[in-house]
Order: sequence, then C-alpha cells, then structure tokens
Amino acid sequence: MTSSPPFSWDGFATAEPDFADTVQRRFRLYKHHVLATLRKDGSPRVTGLEADFRFGEMLLGMMPDSLKALDLRRDPRFALHANPGPDAEMNDGDVRVSGRAVEITDPEVIARFVEEATPPEPFHLFRAELTEVVRIGLDGDFLVIQSWRPGQPLRTARRK
Repeated sequence: MTSSPPFSWDGFATAEPDFADTVQRRFRLYKHHVLATLRKDGSPRVTGLEADFRFGEMLLGMMPDSLKALDLRRDPRFALHANPGPDAEMNDGDVRVSGRAVEITDPEVIARFVEEATPPEPFHLFRAELTEVVRIGLDGDFLVIQSWRPGQPLRTARRK
C-alpha cells in the first residue's frame, strides 16, 4: 500500500470540513501548544509554540534560529499537540496533528502574514503539511478516537 502525499490545512478542511472545524476550534481555545521535533541525534525535542490559521494553511511561527526552527530545517517531521488546558475531564477533547513543516520563504506571503498577524520580527514561518490528525474525546462512558490521514476517510473508534 502506498502512502498519500501530505495535505495542506485547506486540503484537509475540504476532505473533512466538520472534523477540520472541530480541530481548529480546539487549537484556538489556547494560545500556546506543544511542538515535538527531532534533534540532530534523532532524539525528540518538545517546545512551546503558537499555531496560526491563515491563507488556508496551518502556520507555525518561531524565533530566528531557535532550536525548533533549526530542527525543522534539518528534518521537517513534527507533531503538534493542542494545549490540554486546565480541564482534567478533557471536555474539549485532546487534539494533535503531525506531518512535515515546510519553511515559507516567499516574500509576498511573509509580508501578507506580517500585515495580518503582526508577529515579532524577525521570525521563521512554516506551513504544516499534514500526514495525520487525531482527536480523542469522551462521550459518556466511551472514549472516542477520530483519526484522519490523507487519502483516507475519517475513522472513528469507540472504546469503553
């Protein structure tokens, strides 16, 4: 079985609009999230990050030459876990995306981002190419696991 190429956020939202809306709302509940990247030696690095949704993309901005930016330039694989927040009951669910982060270098896109988002400058800006999106939530006594991968329908599993 061959794997499908990664999707942009807009491609994901077109394929699964309701699920994409749920995931995006979950990320927008809190400003800071947890990004996992790979260090030079292959071990994981976990750091805080803000995710932004603009231009049909999930955008990841970071300080110039930060270790996470250098990690992504070397190996673009990442996982981003939405801030779980203070709710120990997970009423909003648990959401994570993974894929490849592609650095945006187009001056017009960067200028448009600066105009709309007014980030601290200078910065690195990456767009997420999604390879998996997962949401885990509770429905009564059931754990509900939703997962999506490019080229596949949304899968939902319920466990008691």
